[in-house]
Amino acid sequence: MSIQDSIAVVPDAAPIDDVEEAEGTLTGKEKVAYGFGDLGNGFMFDLGQAYLTKFWIDTAGIGPAVVALIFVLVKLFDAVMDTVAALFIDGRKVGKRGKFRPVMMVSAFVLAVMTVVTFTMPDVSMGWKIAFAAGSYAIWGGVYSFVNGPYGSLASVMTRNIKERAQLATSRQAGSLGAQWICGIAFIPIMMMLGGMTAQNYMWAAVAMSVLGMVSFVLCYRGTKEHVVVNREANKEKTGIKDYARAVLTNRPLLGLVLMSLFTISSMNVNNMMMIFFAEFNLGNIALMAVLNFVMIGASIVGIMFIPKLVVRFGKKRTVMVSFAIAVAANGLNFIIPTNLWTFMILVTIGYVALSIPNGITWAFVSDTIDYGEWHTGVRREGMTYAAFSFSRKVSQSLAALVGAGMLAVSGYVAQAAEQSDATLLGIKAVMTLYPALALTIAAIIIYFIYNMSDDKYRRIAKDLNEGRWEHGVIGESTRASLAVK
Repeated sequence: MSIQDSIAVVPDAAPIDDVEEAEGTLTGKEKVAYGFGDLGNGFMFDLGQAYLTKFWIDTAGIGPAVVALIFVLVKLFDAVMDTVAALFIDGRKVGKRGKFRPVMMVSAFVLAVMTVVTFTMPDVSMGWKIAFAAGSYAIWGGVYSFVNGPYGSLASVMTRNIKERAQLATSRQAGSLGAQWICGIAFIPIMMMLGGMTAQNYMWAAVAMSVLGMVSFVLCYRGTKEHVVVNREANKEKTGIKDYARAVLTNRPLLGLVLMSLFTISSMNVNNMMMIFFAEFNLGNIALMAVLNFVMIGASIVGIMFIPKLVVRFGKKRTVMVSFAIAVAANGLNFIIPTNLWTFMILVTIGYVALSIPNGITWAFVSDTIDYGEWHTGVRREGMTYAAFSFSRKVSQSLAALVGAGMLAVSGYVAQAAEQSDATLLGIKAVMTLYPALALTIAAIIIYFIYNMSDDKYRRIAKDLNEGRWEHGVIGESTRASLAVK
């Protein structure tokens, strides 16, 4: 009987108990330590997503349309850098400190420096300001690829246990939201304590966040290990672009995840980017941003703690679908209802919590698609698989910048003005509420029809991989020959 025959005897609807699953191996310390990695990421990545637009437009004086163009072009460049980072990471040998952790740690130090540089603006002509903003942010993005790629891939070699992967996803999302929460309630107050939202104070506030980010990455590096033993015999042979393309393009779950993330990540980024504008102009008090972030992100941190239980009870895909429905309803109502602090805060909190849960589960999806790719092709490509997913995140960030900064440009936003026109206020509100409602509707359709890997199917795949098998044979023996025929 062939390997494929032996898999087919277990139907998709098989009860969970009928499928053997990899045993859990992670300690509580490792699960928490993994989350510190995205806490570090957030202090540097989410900081830029939330405040660079405001910094460049109001402090540096760069026009909104130019800011949108910078974001779009740089993020596309970052997507190319993700591929470069993936080639480097996949080509590395496993050392005594693992395959991914050393690259992550060294790159994180450089990222901390570049985070401060992006929030620095020399006193030069406007053309040079634009060049400095674009150049420093492009370098920042290139370095970030060498941080986030190995960090994201790390989870796939920590465990294959579904519950533990959900716990790692929860820990990661908690770290990301924790950084958003701290930045959201502390970044502007730090500047106010230093004397106001000047270019120099933006830089010092960025220094404070970057130091916290570095400490977080050190804790992640020291507290995690790569437990899963991977058969990399097939990886030793010389590979080319076709091998990488095959590994990515034949991975249907990855395709679904990539397309879904275009809309989920852009929705969250638009929310974070425009909150400072909404608080200052639609609500009339920029200080309310800290209050809104305290409630909205704080509630999300509590909400994502239920991810492991929701995944075990309902499965990843069903949990994601229900969460999307709630987020769409909350954001849609928030657009329709006249602007009011209390209704806005309640609905934006519900919508953000409902979006944070799928974004948390996404990290478990990523690890699953890495394993699916190995099982389907016989060659494990963590770096390239994660790079494909990361590409969708970079494009989604470009989309968020295009929607957010682009709306400011077309609606007549006036930098440093005390008030904005009714058209601008409506545009800010539409981007904050209506765009997520529409985008998450599309995301729900994508995940429902394209992502075709149930938790039970993954358990069977994990069982094969633990036994050294892929879809058509034994890993390392006939992998290359089989792929050549396909």
